[in-house]
Amino acid sequence: MVEPFRDIDPARVREHLAEVRAVAGPATEVLVACKYVPCEEMGALAEAGVDLVGENRLADLQEKHARWGESFTWDFIGNLQSRKVRDLLPLVRLIHSVHSESVLKQLAKHGDETTEVLIQVNVAGEEGKGGVAPDALGAVIAACPVRVVGLSTMPPFTADPEQSRPVFARLAELAAEHGLKRLSMGTSQDWRVAVEEGATTIRLGGVLFR
Repeated sequence: MVEPFRDIDPARVREHLAEVRAVAGPATEVLVACKYVPCEEMGALAEAGVDLVGENRLADLQEKHARWGESFTWDFIGNLQSRKVRDLLPLVRLIHSVHSESVLKQLAKHGDETTEVLIQVNVAGEEGKGGVAPDALGAVIAACPVRVVGLSTMPPFTADPEQSRPVFARLAELAAEHGLKRLSMGTSQDWRVAVEEGATTIRLGGVLFR
């Protein structure tokens, strides 16, 4: 189990963030995954110059947004339960994890012309992992009642970042096939490879705090 990050040093985060942005370049935004950042530590992220954060759970997002709402742009990056769509939408810029029919139905009820989402694709076909199959992507995009602006994926866990490259490359191909610009892919262990394969958003956590 991952322990929450405490006593976050804003200066260290600012330094790590600058290093990542220097490599990633202006075309790739750095989303700071704050699943393991307690609410009281979010101020350290703001002080460090973090402007975009991603949360995995609605309850945590609600708590943090209530206290720090104006300090950040908020995205949702976790597994999305359909019954939580209504409460989530007013809080976030973008949902990165749309893939189920039940979520699409809730988006039809509660989304509007400003709602933007990413379709999550299970590129590697991992059992038990969320995301639509690549060959079902076109149908899901067509069925989505709100604006689809891109794709996201999480490759199989590996200690070797190069093992993620084919997954990222395939996601980029799928996005191009469907005329989509946003690619949310790459985390602390493989973000450099993701950038090389066209990521427009990378999701970083512990690598910034340690």
